[in-house]
Amino acid sequence: MIKPELLAPGGSLEKLKIAILYGADAVYVGGEAYSLRTAAENFSTEDMKKGIEFAHERGKKVYLTANVLPHNEDVAEFEKFLKEIVPLGFDAIIVADLGLFFMVRDFVPELDIHISTQANNINYMSARKWHELGAKRVVLGRELSLDEIREIREKTQPQLELEAFVHGAMCISYSGRCLLSNYLANRDANKGNCAHPCRWNYSLAEQTRAGEYMDVFENERGSFIFNSKDLCMIRYIPELVQSGITSFKIEGRVKSEYYVATVVKAYREEIDKFFADPENYVFDEAQYEELCKVSHRPYGTGFYFGKPTEDGQVYATSSYIRDYDIVGIVKNYDEKTMVATISQRNKFSVGEQIEIIQPGKPFFSQTVTCMENESGEPIESAPHAAMILKMPMKFPVVENAMIRKISKR
Repeated sequence: MIKPELLAPGGSLEKLKIAILYGADAVYVGGEAYSLRTAAENFSTEDMKKGIEFAHERGKKVYLTANVLPHNEDVAEFEKFLKEIVPLGFDAIIVADLGLFFMVRDFVPELDIHISTQANNINYMSARKWHELGAKRVVLGRELSLDEIREIREKTQPQLELEAFVHGAMCISYSGRCLLSNYLANRDANKGNCAHPCRWNYSLAEQTRAGEYMDVFENERGSFIFNSKDLCMIRYIPELVQSGITSFKIEGRVKSEYYVATVVKAYREEIDKFFADPENYVFDEAQYEELCKVSHRPYGTGFYFGKPTEDGQVYATSSYIRDYDIVGIVKNYDEKTMVATISQRNKFSVGEQIEIIQPGKPFFSQTVTCMENESGEPIESAPHAAMILKMPMKFPVVENAMIRKISKR
């Protein structure tokens, strides 16, 4: 067995750093062009440079996402884009389009190329041919079962790396190639501007009764008939490893730093635990409970164990489950006084119960007994966004430890 890479989303420079600090082996990021996440903060050239340096100093990798399905004007600008980003030192570029693939191969032959899930790779022959053309890795379509992935592994070149999503949002459309947003909202999902119409509430119209709409509902709020459950495969690390997947990918470039930290930490610890003693490995159910503390839709296993049934959709609501809020990030810790300097993210107050998560350690709980503002004055709560405060900690913490509390929604 080869230990898989844990690949995390980096929607911003801070998220990239958090992903690496909490255990990711590699991070995928998008620039200000050619990325399929216009809703993400994305990276300026300067932030890309800083992020790559941060990762490489720690022996980690950074992949550039450039997986749009380009029109003519996009192709015309792509060579200029490559010349700008190549000197930065990315470890690979992720593309979906055959034309852009050949442009990378011809203009930057030294740069590894990964083929995006947008290229719809769901069989061994297409994966094999991409490798023969020069691709180092293929990101498999989400529509594959573990048995199908295992067959792809057996029938492709051993040097070809296989990447697959193991956690995050699922798209109702085929490997993310969707025309619904373009049709209903004039926003091109294949160029990163999806309006997420698969999450909308729909009614039924009969052809001969123009303007008459009939509710299609599971409850009084309507029915969200395209609304997929989120993917969560943390209970099945052995099965994923044994299928031959090279890289476990976490979805979520538009998610929060807290989401990235929590999800990466859980998968990191379970992967390491399995490889430490595969024969005696038992999944820690507490890790699944941790994943339930981030904003998410109900979890499912996607296509890994066969095509989803009606249980693979959420019909009653398009809202996320959000039981916890991130309220602060540790910026500094004084070991002598056991006082942490914290950057506030959401309001919390003296007397409230909080939990602290940090890399490589289990979370712990404590009550907020007191806090001070930057001037050293006692305060009862931290109501102002990004305010700096100090607070005694029950146990030692590290920089970038995160503080959460149960949501009052």
